[in-house]
Amino acid sequence: MLAYLSRELKKLNAEGLLRKPMVIEDTRGVRVKIKGQWFVSFCTNDYLGLTQHPAVKSAVVRATRRFGAGAGSARLLAGTISTHHSLERELAKFKNTEDSLLFTSGYVANLSVITTLIRKEDVIFCDELNHASLVDAVRLTKAEVFIYRHCDMGHLERLLGRGGGVKSLISNTRRRFIITDTTFSMDGDGAPLREIVTLARKYNAYTIIDEAHATGVFGKEGRGLAEELNIEEKTDIIIGTASKALGSIGGFVTGKDVVIDYLRNKARQFIFTTALPPGVCAGTIEALKILRCREGKQLRYRLWQNTNYIKSRLLEAGFDLRHSISPIIPIVIGDTKKTLRISQLLWQKGFYVPTIRPPTVPPGQSRLRLVITAMHTREDIDSLIKILITSIKV
Repeated sequence: MLAYLSRELKKLNAEGLLRKPMVIEDTRGVRVKIKGQWFVSFCTNDYLGLTQHPAVKSAVVRATRRFGAGAGSARLLAGTISTHHSLERELAKFKNTEDSLLFTSGYVANLSVITTLIRKEDVIFCDELNHASLVDAVRLTKAEVFIYRHCDMGHLERLLGRGGGVKSLISNTRRRFIITDTTFSMDGDGAPLREIVTLARKYNAYTIIDEAHATGVFGKEGRGLAEELNIEEKTDIIIGTASKALGSIGGFVTGKDVVIDYLRNKARQFIFTTALPPGVCAGTIEALKILRCREGKQLRYRLWQNTNYIKSRLLEAGFDLRHSISPIIPIVIGDTKKTLRISQLLWQKGFYVPTIRPPTVPPGQSRLRLVITAMHTREDIDSLIKILITSIKV
């Protein structure tokens, strides 16, 4: 086995696909210290800078001093601490739903919700570019799966005609589920949610949406793309994460009381794992408070100012930004080795923009994935654009 693993690693290295994580030694806003040198990072998902917000950090410290560094147990044993309960109440209030349930990560939330609610007798309709956590969860259900072309509603409707009937979310009846990200993590584009919920009603299907990259970014109150498009009440289950715009860690699901109670009692990934640290939950509660007040609105405004500015500049320079509607901006180079070379040139100029390579994206679609935040300055953006234009021509 070791010989096989060694050969596979050598093969990955030869193809420019071998990954080794960069160790960040210090962080100041979007500036990160790596190997003793400071870089401007354009790859963090901390869209609003809440990871380093003084109030968030203080909340983490206070809760840690009070309860300790970890929860010490699974939630249904001795691991439910008041901060877990408070955060779940705040998330339900934030999302305008009856209840919510926490998980240790967004990945685990997707696995938990989908594998617990969907049975092998059911039918799933899954966007081809959904996040790996959604794809893995769908595979684990053993249900019949139809993959529809990315955001292609005509294709989705044709496939929906092949499923069985549906009566109750928790029943033995063959049911249909449409599963999609709302904001796609590699291209930064958005799902056509209005069309999806219309098709769901027409074909008697349930919708499960993941607002991971949309929470805190879209919507007047920052609830996500479903809020932005005014279809929250037409969506059955909304999954999210605190690890991006909320600046923390942990996944969550919001929905009807009966759905959350069922997950609380049946989701193996919830039942058989130690709970999130109380300090983490306290930090997320504080982040939600900031998000919902004037400061949060100002941070979102600054985020979109930066996003719109860099997009307009890149489009003027002739870059193809795909269909990005978000602060995630793909610059597809294609060839992996060329993409690595451009990333290295940016590195030499003090910008940390790692490459996105297969299998994260399909072969021939290696790219630089820029992520814009409220913390970037106009000078950061102008300097990056100048270097990008020069690097692409090399």
